[in-house]
Amino acid sequence: MAQAAETPIRSLRALAQAESDCRRCPLYRDATQAVPGEGPSRAEFMLVGEQPGDKEDVAGKPFVGPAGRVLDAALKDAGIAREDTFVTNAVKHFKHEMRGKRRLHKRPNNYEVERCKIWLDQERRLVGPSTIIALGATAARSLTGKTVTIAKMRKTPVEMADGTKLVVTVHPSALLRIEDEDDRHAAYQEFVADLKAAAQTAKAVTAER
Repeated sequence: MAQAAETPIRSLRALAQAESDCRRCPLYRDATQAVPGEGPSRAEFMLVGEQPGDKEDVAGKPFVGPAGRVLDAALKDAGIAREDTFVTNAVKHFKHEMRGKRRLHKRPNNYEVERCKIWLDQERRLVGPSTIIALGATAARSLTGKTVTIAKMRKTPVEMADGTKLVVTVHPSALLRIEDEDDRHAAYQEFVADLKAAAQTAKAVTAER
């Protein structure tokens, strides 16, 4: 089993190695590799998704597939530089099922999310973001410890126990599943508005310091 709290992790590189060695749940068995978070060692923004997808599992980097392209575009439209953000996932291994030769995404269950929470907590400790953006229900559950409804939480930032501000929005992959072009465009604009609200929240936190 990977090291945990008894050996303090002092860098993102050491954390990535610990995540790679993790055997806290069975997901490591079928994944290519663990996908650690990526970004500055200190960042105002942390974006948390659900889990790596197929492209991320192969590349070993978060949000490099189709959902990542949507996220990159939305961040740019919201005036947030991705290179200044720390991007990660609630679960570090790709959970999937085979459909012929294709590996199809399968949502992590509560046990898997809880077993992986130790790594997200370590990322938060090391990076020290003032504002966290939860992309989707799985990320929100990992961060809050409870099942949440995106529609109820996405308009109002909440303060976490350590003072970090949490903004909840949809996962960018949800936009890819919208077939109607007008509906997809409207959903994208709402997603960008959520990211802009997160940017305003971060500015307010910075002003208070």
